Amino acid sequence: MQNDEMVSKEETEKLYQKLDREAEAGGYHLNPDVQFTEELVEGLIVNEKRYGYRACPCRLAAGVKDEDLDIICPCDYRDADIGEYDACFCGLYVSNAVVDGKKQVGSIPERRPANAAKRQVQMESGVTSVPYPVWRCRVCGYLCAREEPPETCPICKARKERFEKFIDSASQKR
Repeated sequence: MQNDEMVSKEETEKLYQKLDREAEAGGYHLNPDVQFTEELVEGLIVNEKRYGYRACPCRLAAGVKDEDLDIICPCDYRDADIGEYDACFCGLYVSNAVVDGKKQVGSIPERRPANAAKRQVQMESGVTSVPYPVWRCRVCGYLCAREEPPETCPICKARKERFEKFIDSASQKR
């Protein structure tokens, strides 16, 4: 790290505590490996100092916010990664099974399209071409578009089984 990007233990601890509170309040969990998680938090701080936003510390940011919107933590791919692999790409956020010690975090493949033009098309696609099913929490009405519903509703904390498929993805209708 360059001198202007040094991160103090206090900065790291302060952001760690903030992210942990926000994650738990939203039905998410930070990785229980505290040392590993603190290193990721430090990377978020470095990227915030470098770019002005918290780009994922495990991805190469362009340094242009509009091009990096999908990888600003928590990134657009977090929920799908947790649903399929029990952790997000960098391992900052993990599933209940990891927190409970029932599963371990392994290698997570990159979901982010390599081409910026492909990412732009994904962001501009309208409701008529939703690439994922839309799930609705039957308790509070929260909607999310992803392969599977979240483990816990970030709004009302209802469990996964309380979600219903609200809209099928475009690929399923064909």
